[in-house]
Amino acid sequence: MELHRNQSSLHSTFLLTGIPGLQARNIGVSIPFCFAYAVAVLGNSAVFLVIVKDQTLHKPMYLFLCMLAVSELGVSLSTLPTVLGVFLFDAREIGLDACLSQMFFIHCFSIMDSGVLWAMALDRFIAIYNPLQYTTILTNFRIAMIGSGIAAKSIILLAPLPLLLRRLPFCRSNVLAHPYCLHPNLIRLPCADTTVNSFYGLFVLLCTFGLDSLFIVLSYTMILKTVLSMASKEGRLKALNTCVSHICAVVIYYTPMIGLSMVYRFGKHAPPLVHSLMANIYLLVPPLLNPIIYSIKTKEILKAFGRVLHRKKF
Repeated sequence: MELHRNQSSLHSTFLLTGIPGLQARNIGVSIPFCFAYAVAVLGNSAVFLVIVKDQTLHKPMYLFLCMLAVSELGVSLSTLPTVLGVFLFDAREIGLDACLSQMFFIHCFSIMDSGVLWAMALDRFIAIYNPLQYTTILTNFRIAMIGSGIAAKSIILLAPLPLLLRRLPFCRSNVLAHPYCLHPNLIRLPCADTTVNSFYGLFVLLCTFGLDSLFIVLSYTMILKTVLSMASKEGRLKALNTCVSHICAVVIYYTPMIGLSMVYRFGKHAPPLVHSLMANIYLLVPPLLNPIIYSIKTKEILKAFGRVLHRKKF
């Protein structure tokens, strides 16, 4: 029993890993990471602030985009301290409680991302299916309730994960495969039965990403059915054009997420570099690209940026 306690306390800290095989080039690797994080944080902050400040953007579509920017800011800021710490200062140690906290926030904001993408798909469906009652159906109160529900669901479902891991003894390896803490990585390290953790993790995955992706597919099935029933070709193209930014955001988010899940479940013998790259793409690419895509594809956002900048000059 005493030996068991000693082993458990021995691994109360973990060692974070940079890019496997490139540890000797951490400073060089940090340059693209710093640039990507700067663009992600500044881009999402700018989208959030311009929507909040510009009254003309206080419409359902842009309010949901504001939520997406907040959740992606959360993902970026949750990983930023340890990623830059590893690459810039070789600060690889992280305590158990700090690691579990980071894991909670990363997965929580990531689940919020998925929920907001589903809400945005619902928004596009209502806008195309019933445009005359669009603002009547999606009132500010209902949008606030949807946002609150997404946040509450994420927090409630994720809260047990750190507690379930905290009760286990970590006395195998204390080396994590990434420069941040992820549940699939942490669950491999305890030297006790992790069946409950695995089943609960799968339950969370199905209740969040599984249901959200199903609802997104159903929403776009209904959107296509509505668009194909339109008589005017111009009307069909205009309706589909309003969905392009959201479709890009869904593809950018779910493709690396599915790839990462497949690597963890079926690619156990894949090189560590593959695991590391998939995790970094999943957590960094969507927050990096989405503000750029929405800014380029949405004229109202560009005009609002211009108005905000014009006001600051005077």
